[in-house]
Amino acid sequence: MNKTSMKAVQRNTPPIRSTLAMLLAAVLAAGCAVGPAYQVPATPAPANFKEMQGWVPAAPADALERGPWWTLFDDPVLNELAAQVEVSNQNVAAAVAAYAQARALVAEQRATLFPAVSLSASGTRSGTRNGGRAATVDPNGNIIGGGGGNVANNYRLSLGGSWEPDVWGRLRAGVTAAGASAQASAADLAAATLSAQGELAANYMALRSADAQRQLLATTIEGYERELRITQNRYDVGIIPHSDVYQAETQLATARSDLLALDNQRAQLEHAIAVLIGKAPAEFALAPAPWNVTVPDVPVGVPSTLLQRRPDIAGAERRVAAANEQIGIARSAYFPDIGLTASYGTAASRVGDLFNASAAAWSFGLSAAQTLFDAGATRARVAGARAAHEQSVANYRQTVLNAFADVEDQLAATRVLAQQQELRRQASEAAAKVEQQVTNRYRAGQVSYSEVVQAQVTALNARRSLIQVQSDRQTTAIALIQSLGGGWHTN
Repeated sequence: MNKTSMKAVQRNTPPIRSTLAMLLAAVLAAGCAVGPAYQVPATPAPANFKEMQGWVPAAPADALERGPWWTLFDDPVLNELAAQVEVSNQNVAAAVAAYAQARALVAEQRATLFPAVSLSASGTRSGTRNGGRAATVDPNGNIIGGGGGNVANNYRLSLGGSWEPDVWGRLRAGVTAAGASAQASAADLAAATLSAQGELAANYMALRSADAQRQLLATTIEGYERELRITQNRYDVGIIPHSDVYQAETQLATARSDLLALDNQRAQLEHAIAVLIGKAPAEFALAPAPWNVTVPDVPVGVPSTLLQRRPDIAGAERRVAAANEQIGIARSAYFPDIGLTASYGTAASRVGDLFNASAAAWSFGLSAAQTLFDAGATRARVAGARAAHEQSVANYRQTVLNAFADVEDQLAATRVLAQQQELRRQASEAAAKVEQQVTNRYRAGQVSYSEVVQAQVTALNARRSLIQVQSDRQTTAIALIQSLGGGWHTN
């Protein structure tokens, strides 16, 4: 090539230095972002809970977290069952899989920030037609038909790469959105686990309450059977009318029916517990055991602490962050798409010649594409992203309000049930005294048997009500722990 042609080539070919400058400018511009800066939406934050007035929470020394929250109820069987929820519960397993899927999506989105490199290889072998007839080629390249012809081999090997510089921040917004969604999935996992554990604890306490009521009814039935025998003997000797015997039989049959209803309730609770720990009901059984009526003191922090602790609030806030990034992703469509491509490859008729420098070829490209008219589609997508963000903000604020209401409800129930338990205890003791006095007066012939039945029914209902309010206090403590996010810290 002479000097004149070399100068022409230099005038028509962009200098390598200019190309590198363009690349550098594109990379530096990758820090630009078109999405709005994220801010956690403002929510109501009262200084304290309304229902805490007149109710003293646990002392700070008792607020130290001592492992899983259900251990506060001091029941070894409950501890064993609750530990199985994270391992065997299928709802929790589904939440774990959803979280793993969300994390995989984060990795997939992060990969878009880096160049994609591909390697391709091909080989072809072809023959020409000769004399109007197709040439036939054997595996060794020899023509065995068609009266002769030409055979050609063509081998290609190329290494290519492409990269989309994140000039407008769209790709990084996608990574951020995926990360926020993954954090929301992690919160969903925590919420699913907490819900399953709370449901199991509540069912278990209800089952032990049913055991206590069943024991009470069994003892009561034994007493009714004795009363029936005494009444029957008194009727046989003509001291009392037959109607007293009928009343005693009615009362005994009613108590036995109530016992069967408790058996059915207990069976359903046992089945529910089996499902919660991932077992078929036929493979699970809980033997009757004494009921531990422990009601732990649950420390309650300020509302701002609640916002940091509840997984449903955390998940709702992370979805707001993900929706915020979607606005930037939609707005990036207003700007051109910039791409870089490069390739290096060789072509030869023999495999051995693929690595000769004379057979090599390379290319480099910089592209930009901009949509000039889309009939408002981009504007509509941005508006849709903004609306989705506003919806997620509203959902977040509603979740916070619901959380405050949950805690207030459980605090009110905790205070009221503690007062009710004392009143139920007093009522049970008084009803027992009345029952004894009326029974003694009946045996002395001073009152009718109807008064005895009424006193016995009142006493039984008072005892059962006391057991029920004790069970309600435990269930409320579980609900309060769930409302507070399942745990607490003093630091």
